[in-house]
Amino acid sequence: MLNYEEIRKKRGKFLGLTSLTDKEFQALPPYFEATYQAQYEGKRTQVGKQRQRAVGAGQKGVLPTMEQKLLFILVYQKTYPVHLVMAELLGMSQSSANEWIKRLLPILGKALDAMGVLPERKGKQCAQTEARRAEKAKYIIDGTERRRQRPKDLAKQALHYSGKKKVHSDKNLVIVQASSTRVGYLSPTHPGRTHDKKVADSEHIRYPCNAKLYKDTGFQGYEPKQARTYQPKKVHPVEP
Repeated sequence: MLNYEEIRKKRGKFLGLTSLTDKEFQALPPYFEATYQAQYEGKRTQVGKQRQRAVGAGQKGVLPTMEQKLLFILVYQKTYPVHLVMAELLGMSQSSANEWIKRLLPILGKALDAMGVLPERKGKQCAQTEARRAEKAKYIIDGTERRRQRPKDLAKQALHYSGKKKVHSDKNLVIVQASSTRVGYLSPTHPGRTHDKKVADSEHIRYPCNAKLYKDTGFQGYEPKQARTYQPKKVHPVEP
């Protein structure tokens, strides 16, 4: 069963389940709690009815603390299991797991936004957003794919089939600050078959002036005006 106080002591497991170290995790609860309280705690219950008793009174649930709520939604985001699996991990019903996921996902997004760590989603505003940060303009661009259910429509099947991964997938581009590994830009979702360079061209991403951009062969020919690009060359072994 997922328990924050137990899992935080196991560094490798905690990192694998949440993608965060315990120190990084500790920066989140104040923002998460403030957002949660502003959204749900007050004179009305979570379903909008007038509250009959004080906040915190009554039976304690399986997510009694903000840390436990935060752990629950981070594990869901990292591993993306079906709701039945999340219910089993926490010892709750599947309907309860579904309700908590719908309740906490918007809270997590608002908390991350309040922290100022959400990536830019509009390519044309990327340069302006990055200019506010005191970091070197040195980035890595890459495409990421995640599996999805095979569409029933044949045309959609072909559109989402990634020949490279041999699965049906969706694709996003990410631009990462090379030194801090911070994700500075996350593109809208595209079908998995779409070529990386085509996605980058369609999003019209703007970079800070004199930025250094590292890319792989999937971006062959992608040369934005504001950035100088670097692409590794494939070296063929020399036969003796």
